[in-house]
Amino acid sequence: MITNFKGKTAVLTGAGSGFGLECARIGAARGMNLVLVDVQQEALDKAEAEMKAAGAKVLARRVDVSDAAQMEALAAEVKATFGAPHFVFNNAGVGAGGLVWENSVADWQWVLGVNLWGVIHGVRLFTPMMLEAAKADPSFEGHIVNTASMAGLLTPPNMGIYNVSKHAVVSLTETLYQDLALVSDQISASVLCPFFVATGISHSERNRPAHLAAQPLTASQKIGQAMTDKAVGSGKVTAPDVAQKVFDAIAANQFYIYSHPHALGSVQVRLEDVVQGRNPTDPFAHKPELGASLKASLRGAAAS
Repeated sequence: MITNFKGKTAVLTGAGSGFGLECARIGAARGMNLVLVDVQQEALDKAEAEMKAAGAKVLARRVDVSDAAQMEALAAEVKATFGAPHFVFNNAGVGAGGLVWENSVADWQWVLGVNLWGVIHGVRLFTPMMLEAAKADPSFEGHIVNTASMAGLLTPPNMGIYNVSKHAVVSLTETLYQDLALVSDQISASVLCPFFVATGISHSERNRPAHLAAQPLTASQKIGQAMTDKAVGSGKVTAPDVAQKVFDAIAANQFYIYSHPHALGSVQVRLEDVVQGRNPTDPFAHKPELGASLKASLRGAAAS
């Protein structure tokens, strides 16, 4: 149980918007040192100015989390500036959809680069630093929060590339939790699995690097984008709500963090499919009109 955050250091990737920014705001209010990381310079500058105005000590760096060398340079600078961080929020993420065979190699490299490799780099670089600090100081407490998604526990159709990246983050974080428990009682981990929350991720193409440029969107990708925009736009849970849940979970040493616990019914159905060896249940069984609409759109697009 971690209750005192004052003077502790947090590394936050994706800190310029969404959950990263909201967690940074809570961190600033609690008197934490903040390492703000984002790929979008303008958003990063605004976040840095806001956190400094709130009285926080801030190190802000523009970093592509998928790039090993950039993340290694960041980790070295964090250690030199603040020492080992107490908290790491591996939060940076991008979204992409469409029928899974329509994604290009560049699509896979971009989404897995940010959503999975970004988390891998955060874990491999900061965990040893935190363990070293814990060994040297019996009072050191640390926690790593990796942002996955309900798509890491479900397999919604027409967004396979995103599902793959987020399932990997869930698996990585569950294993991290078990591995940490073997070697230390001072550091633990949580996985954040949000459902549809307005964070800006549905328009993450704006941050896509030129060398992984997108081809024109396929019909299925356009349909997927429209559905995501609608779902995110109609969401009632806000990014600040989710950030508060994250801090509550750290304080309670709670592993799974959900923005929409009601969505767990679908997770239960999926796991029962697995245990019983039955074919995957129709993900739209509870909203058949949505499934019929998606099927008609995709078949219509294929026929045209």
